[in-house]
Amino acid sequence: MSVRQGLFAMTLASVLALVISPASSQTLRYANQGDLKSLDPYSLNESTTHAHLGHVYQGLTARDKDLKIIPALAESWETPEPTRWRFHLRKGVKFHNGDPFTADDVVFSADRVRNKNSNMQTRLAPNVKVVKVDDYTVDFILPSPNPILHSAWDVWYIMDKKWAEENKAVEPTPVSATSPSYASLHENGTGPFIIESHQPGVKTVFKANPNYWGKMEGNLKEIIFTPIASDATRVAALLSGEVDVIEPVPIQDISRVDSSSNAQVLKAPELRTIFIGFDQTRDELLYSNIKGKNPFKDVRVREAFYKAIDIELIKTRVMRGLSTPSALMIAPELFALSKDFTRPKLDPDGAKKLLTEAGYPDGFEVTMDCPNDRYVNDAAICQAVVGMLARIGVKINLLAQPKAQYFAKVLKQGGYQTSFYMLGWTPSTMDSHNVMYDIMGCRNDPKSSRGEANLGGYCNKEFDAITDKVLVETDTAKRNQLIKQAYEISIKDWAYIPLHQQALAWGVSKKVNLPQRADNLVMFHWATKQE
Repeated sequence: MSVRQGLFAMTLASVLALVISPASSQTLRYANQGDLKSLDPYSLNESTTHAHLGHVYQGLTARDKDLKIIPALAESWETPEPTRWRFHLRKGVKFHNGDPFTADDVVFSADRVRNKNSNMQTRLAPNVKVVKVDDYTVDFILPSPNPILHSAWDVWYIMDKKWAEENKAVEPTPVSATSPSYASLHENGTGPFIIESHQPGVKTVFKANPNYWGKMEGNLKEIIFTPIASDATRVAALLSGEVDVIEPVPIQDISRVDSSSNAQVLKAPELRTIFIGFDQTRDELLYSNIKGKNPFKDVRVREAFYKAIDIELIKTRVMRGLSTPSALMIAPELFALSKDFTRPKLDPDGAKKLLTEAGYPDGFEVTMDCPNDRYVNDAAICQAVVGMLARIGVKINLLAQPKAQYFAKVLKQGGYQTSFYMLGWTPSTMDSHNVMYDIMGCRNDPKSSRGEANLGGYCNKEFDAITDKVLVETDTAKRNQLIKQAYEISIKDWAYIPLHQQALAWGVSKKVNLPQRADNLVMFHWATKQE
């Protein structure tokens, strides 16, 4: 054995020693490239975090395997009038500590999720009044009709008011927090699993909730989650049988896993769109050699960046065919008129000309923020973009970080500290309005949650006016035309650079039956494991 092989074996052994212990066949060991930083369900609006916490927390609604909205903590709901939604809560539900679930917890959670420290504010508009009718009935009173009010509530997890107050966790833990709160290290949900222990960066152990109000489809009694950042170590752990599920499988290892005797790769299109954004707000960029002005405020610069990126090369070389280049900021499955849009062609010569016209004939220098453990080949995608922009004279200083550090820096609580960045987004409502409001809406109104995830501050008031019309329009054909009109405005503005929808790639033991959803929120209470 070479020195390098020996060191790798020692590294793998040391990682697995932390997580592998004798367990029954009903224990599922799961490894992800990223970590579960906080157990506070309002700290980070990110799908992997939602999936983890979805085992212990629940919303008023849920989504089934086909992404259809179904009852959860609310048994039923109706709209007695266009601006009033009434939810009838499930009786007999208890939080993990034994506290009963009531309307008080819903009202409390509505206030908490809209708190300034929450990264989930767009789940419920600030002008929606939440009124307790009785212990098991809650009204949501709106200023205007909203036919999709509850479409993003499956990951708005309801918290125990009494528990939060007793443990000084009334306010959410901001993603940028440097010290943990009680809620970031402990949970008290109503879901099918209880967190027995949580060691951030090391291991989180979930145990089946013996007092769960619902019915478990799967047979798991325990889930052991371990973050394993190294692709090689993660794949080796799956192929050796030391873990049962890994996410993601590196693209270069898919064929090796599929050809193994004990594991396979679950592959499917994903609804997440990977895109690139610019700081279009500041008069001077934070991280650039250009002083006294912001190049990204010039539409010609944004257009130049777009036309310099070779999306087909990213698809074939970086993603190895496992991506679908996109012309829009939403997956085509989620917008009926997406076929009416075509992505502009690669044009590096035209890009250079645009930069010269904008006053940057020699290009300029700027830092790019990128996660390196969040999306499939995220750092490699950013590195490819660095090379492509170098061809038009732009020097990109790539800052690729683990998602915990990345999100703490670039999100609202971090002060949107970015000049140029890559991000991925799956619309929680499975609808364009979510993208238009959360990602593309103006964020300059402190009384509104619009644009909460708009890291670069793109703002077009005409676009926002159409977004508001989309929210209340009930005629599908008229609504689609409005959405199309809005996307046309953003494209004319060269507001963002949509890249692609990536493919899901889960490595799964052949002993495990694991349903896969297109939003990447896999819930292990559906899973079964054989001897």
